[in-house]
Amino acid sequence: MLSLCCVHIAWSHEIRPAIVDLSFNKQRQVEFTITLNLEALIADIGPEHNDTTESQNATVYDALRVLPPKELTQEFETFKDQFLQGIFIRDQTDARLIIQVTSITVPEVGDTDLARSSEISLTASLPLGAENIVWSWDERFGANIVRVGAKDADNEYSIYLTRGEATDPIPVVGRNIAQAAVSVFWNYLVIGFTHILPKGLDHILFVVGLFLLSTRIRPLVFQVTSFTIAHTITLALATTGVVHLSPAIVEPLIALSIVYVCVENIYTDKLQSWRPVIVFGFGLLHGLGFAGVLSEVGISPTYFVTALVSFNLGVELGQITVIVACFLLIGFWFRDRPWYRSVITIPASIVIAAIGSYWFLQRTLLS
Repeated sequence: MLSLCCVHIAWSHEIRPAIVDLSFNKQRQVEFTITLNLEALIADIGPEHNDTTESQNATVYDALRVLPPKELTQEFETFKDQFLQGIFIRDQTDARLIIQVTSITVPEVGDTDLARSSEISLTASLPLGAENIVWSWDERFGANIVRVGAKDADNEYSIYLTRGEATDPIPVVGRNIAQAAVSVFWNYLVIGFTHILPKGLDHILFVVGLFLLSTRIRPLVFQVTSFTIAHTITLALATTGVVHLSPAIVEPLIALSIVYVCVENIYTDKLQSWRPVIVFGFGLLHGLGFAGVLSEVGISPTYFVTALVSFNLGVELGQITVIVACFLLIGFWFRDRPWYRSVITIPASIVIAAIGSYWFLQRTLLS
């Protein structure tokens, strides 16, 4: 737990999957717009790292992050051939299509506490008789989320790919994509789980904070159930567009929720009657945070319920994994010791509250 609390916490170092939006135009071309962390790509920081600071190329990455758009674009030009060699678009005969970069958009250097998202646009001409294509890229480029037909509700498709995996065959314009419900369920289950482990450090610390005061299973389950019901509600409402709250508001409040739980751990030695109610309120906030991930990935209307349920289930599995790990590592062995509160609960709560306070400042005054 102490090792977890000491993890470096700058959002600029988080490695997130690239978003690949695919469409077909009237000139029989397939068009791709890739939104990605260009600096991490050029610095060759791959999926073996959860955080850019873990890579031996972290210094290169940090230098690229402060380059203005024109200079970073020039850096990409030297990397472009290697990038194109790592992208594979094949038709039904397994013939590889020739890809061209049509444009690159790099935002100005802004808040260096946040990773910069650049866009690369690509095109590839479809050969005569092409019925479908398959997309994949080199596993060194990391995870990617492929979305198809975002403007055509009858032809929507999205899939989360890791380890160089390929999409299902994607039909050309005018045909629906047959995406198995099992495939959708598994994909969003993985997205939900990985959003907690290893990527959701703020959600992890919130759950750890709940555990520190309630090492007994029954009250802990009661709190987690309250949290689950709450974030399920706002996740559904936000994903359907009924509720929308800016991340600039949600993210600082999530940080404060971590601080509150841990401060309460310090000043009380038992679970108060209001704790589940407070946790429910915080769950509503965390659900809005989860919704941001789903909105980024996108959900096909055809499989909306399946995707929503499986994503939420993945989140729950991630949270349960955190609780089980805390119990096996600490609770099982030390929860009945007279020094448990003074040696474990209070020091760990102080550390986690300090991290939450830093996040709050980072997401408000320092942003």
